[in-house]
Amino acid sequence: MQFLLHHVPETFNSNDVFINCPFDDSYKPLFNAHVFAIYDLGFVPRCAREADDSGEVRLAKIERIIKQCKYGIHDISEVTLDAVNRLPRFNMPLELGLFFGCRSFGPKVQRGKVSLVLDVEQYRYQKFISDIAGHDIRAHGGQPDQAIIVVRNWLTTASRRSNIPGGAKVAARYARFCADLPRLCQAANLQLDELTFIDYSNVVVGWLKASR
Repeated sequence: MQFLLHHVPETFNSNDVFINCPFDDSYKPLFNAHVFAIYDLGFVPRCAREADDSGEVRLAKIERIIKQCKYGIHDISEVTLDAVNRLPRFNMPLELGLFFGCRSFGPKVQRGKVSLVLDVEQYRYQKFISDIAGHDIRAHGGQPDQAIIVVRNWLTTASRRSNIPGGAKVAARYARFCADLPRLCQAANLQLDELTFIDYSNVVVGWLKASR
């Protein structure tokens, strides 16, 4: 943790939300829902896929993004054994620990960080990461609509903003966006199944601006 003490900046962006989740195709519907909801609620999603710099070590990139974000969404649901190696994946718990460590050991302003921990089932975490007992763990059940509502309720409470739309309204907008997405990709000369994080973010932001 020594590097955190020396390199954590004194300020962060109070609109930025770090997304710590799997990037597997199977998780993509949830990830896309997170990104859409965060933008729709007036915040900015951040994740390791926002920059593709082969000269920057991946962990250093994650540390840099964490330092810049007030909020963090951490989905620890991917704990099943890999089909090939028969081993679990620890990336999400590692990044969760970095976020907690930044809040605990960084400068005073970093202690204002706020986290949302997600899992498929609310109490399943007790079987594999019991040290986070005492934190509110929210369940999304693998459903994008439920994930949107959970994220919305958490951001409303954490930010204390009064102008945030309801979760059902955001979920309904997301359904309309998903229906429009193939057409939007075609208009932008993009392949739906090849969208990068930046591509998807730009399409989401453009759709939200046009629909309001």
